[in-house]
Amino acid sequence: MCIFANIVDVDRNKRIVKPNLYIVGFMGVGKSAVGARLARELNYSFIDSDKAIEKRFGKSIPDIFVDDGEAAFRQYEREFIESGHPVEGCVISCGGGLFVQEGMPEQLKSKGIVVCLSASVESILRRTRKSSNRPLLEVENREARIRELFAKREPIYRCAGISISTEGRTISEVAKHALRVYQTAIN
Repeated sequence: MCIFANIVDVDRNKRIVKPNLYIVGFMGVGKSAVGARLARELNYSFIDSDKAIEKRFGKSIPDIFVDDGEAAFRQYEREFIESGHPVEGCVISCGGGLFVQEGMPEQLKSKGIVVCLSASVESILRRTRKSSNRPLLEVENREARIRELFAKREPIYRCAGISISTEGRTISEVAKHALRVYQTAIN
């Protein structure tokens, strides 16, 4: 199946449709930084799914995990994708676990263009070592946890169809590559 099968570039009124661009991938690969840059380049709105959920519930992701549990947080992510953001003209940085939920790859692909960012486990370890806003990493052995999650999630991320490595590349370089991919997909 073509990953762009449901994308239409002109509606019935000859108005140009600007499909959303969903940035997915493991934590620490640069989704938010690259997404914000892409939004500026495209003159689209930028939405970080985690920040949108935090705003909606008035508490941080770690607090949501503690108060409501991970299952509730995953439901909040699903609700955000289903109806919590505009249907076009946005770059959305998706939380690391959002894309790996049952049915989510297909749902995102039906709503817009999906680009997966990737990096090595070593880079992810380095990039997340000082982060305190990642409840899944609040464990004694952070490296073991990252390796475990990475092994489970990486095969699902590969289903995105379009993957861009952030390894050894600047935010600008990755954003330019993603912009080319997006423009090719909608033209």
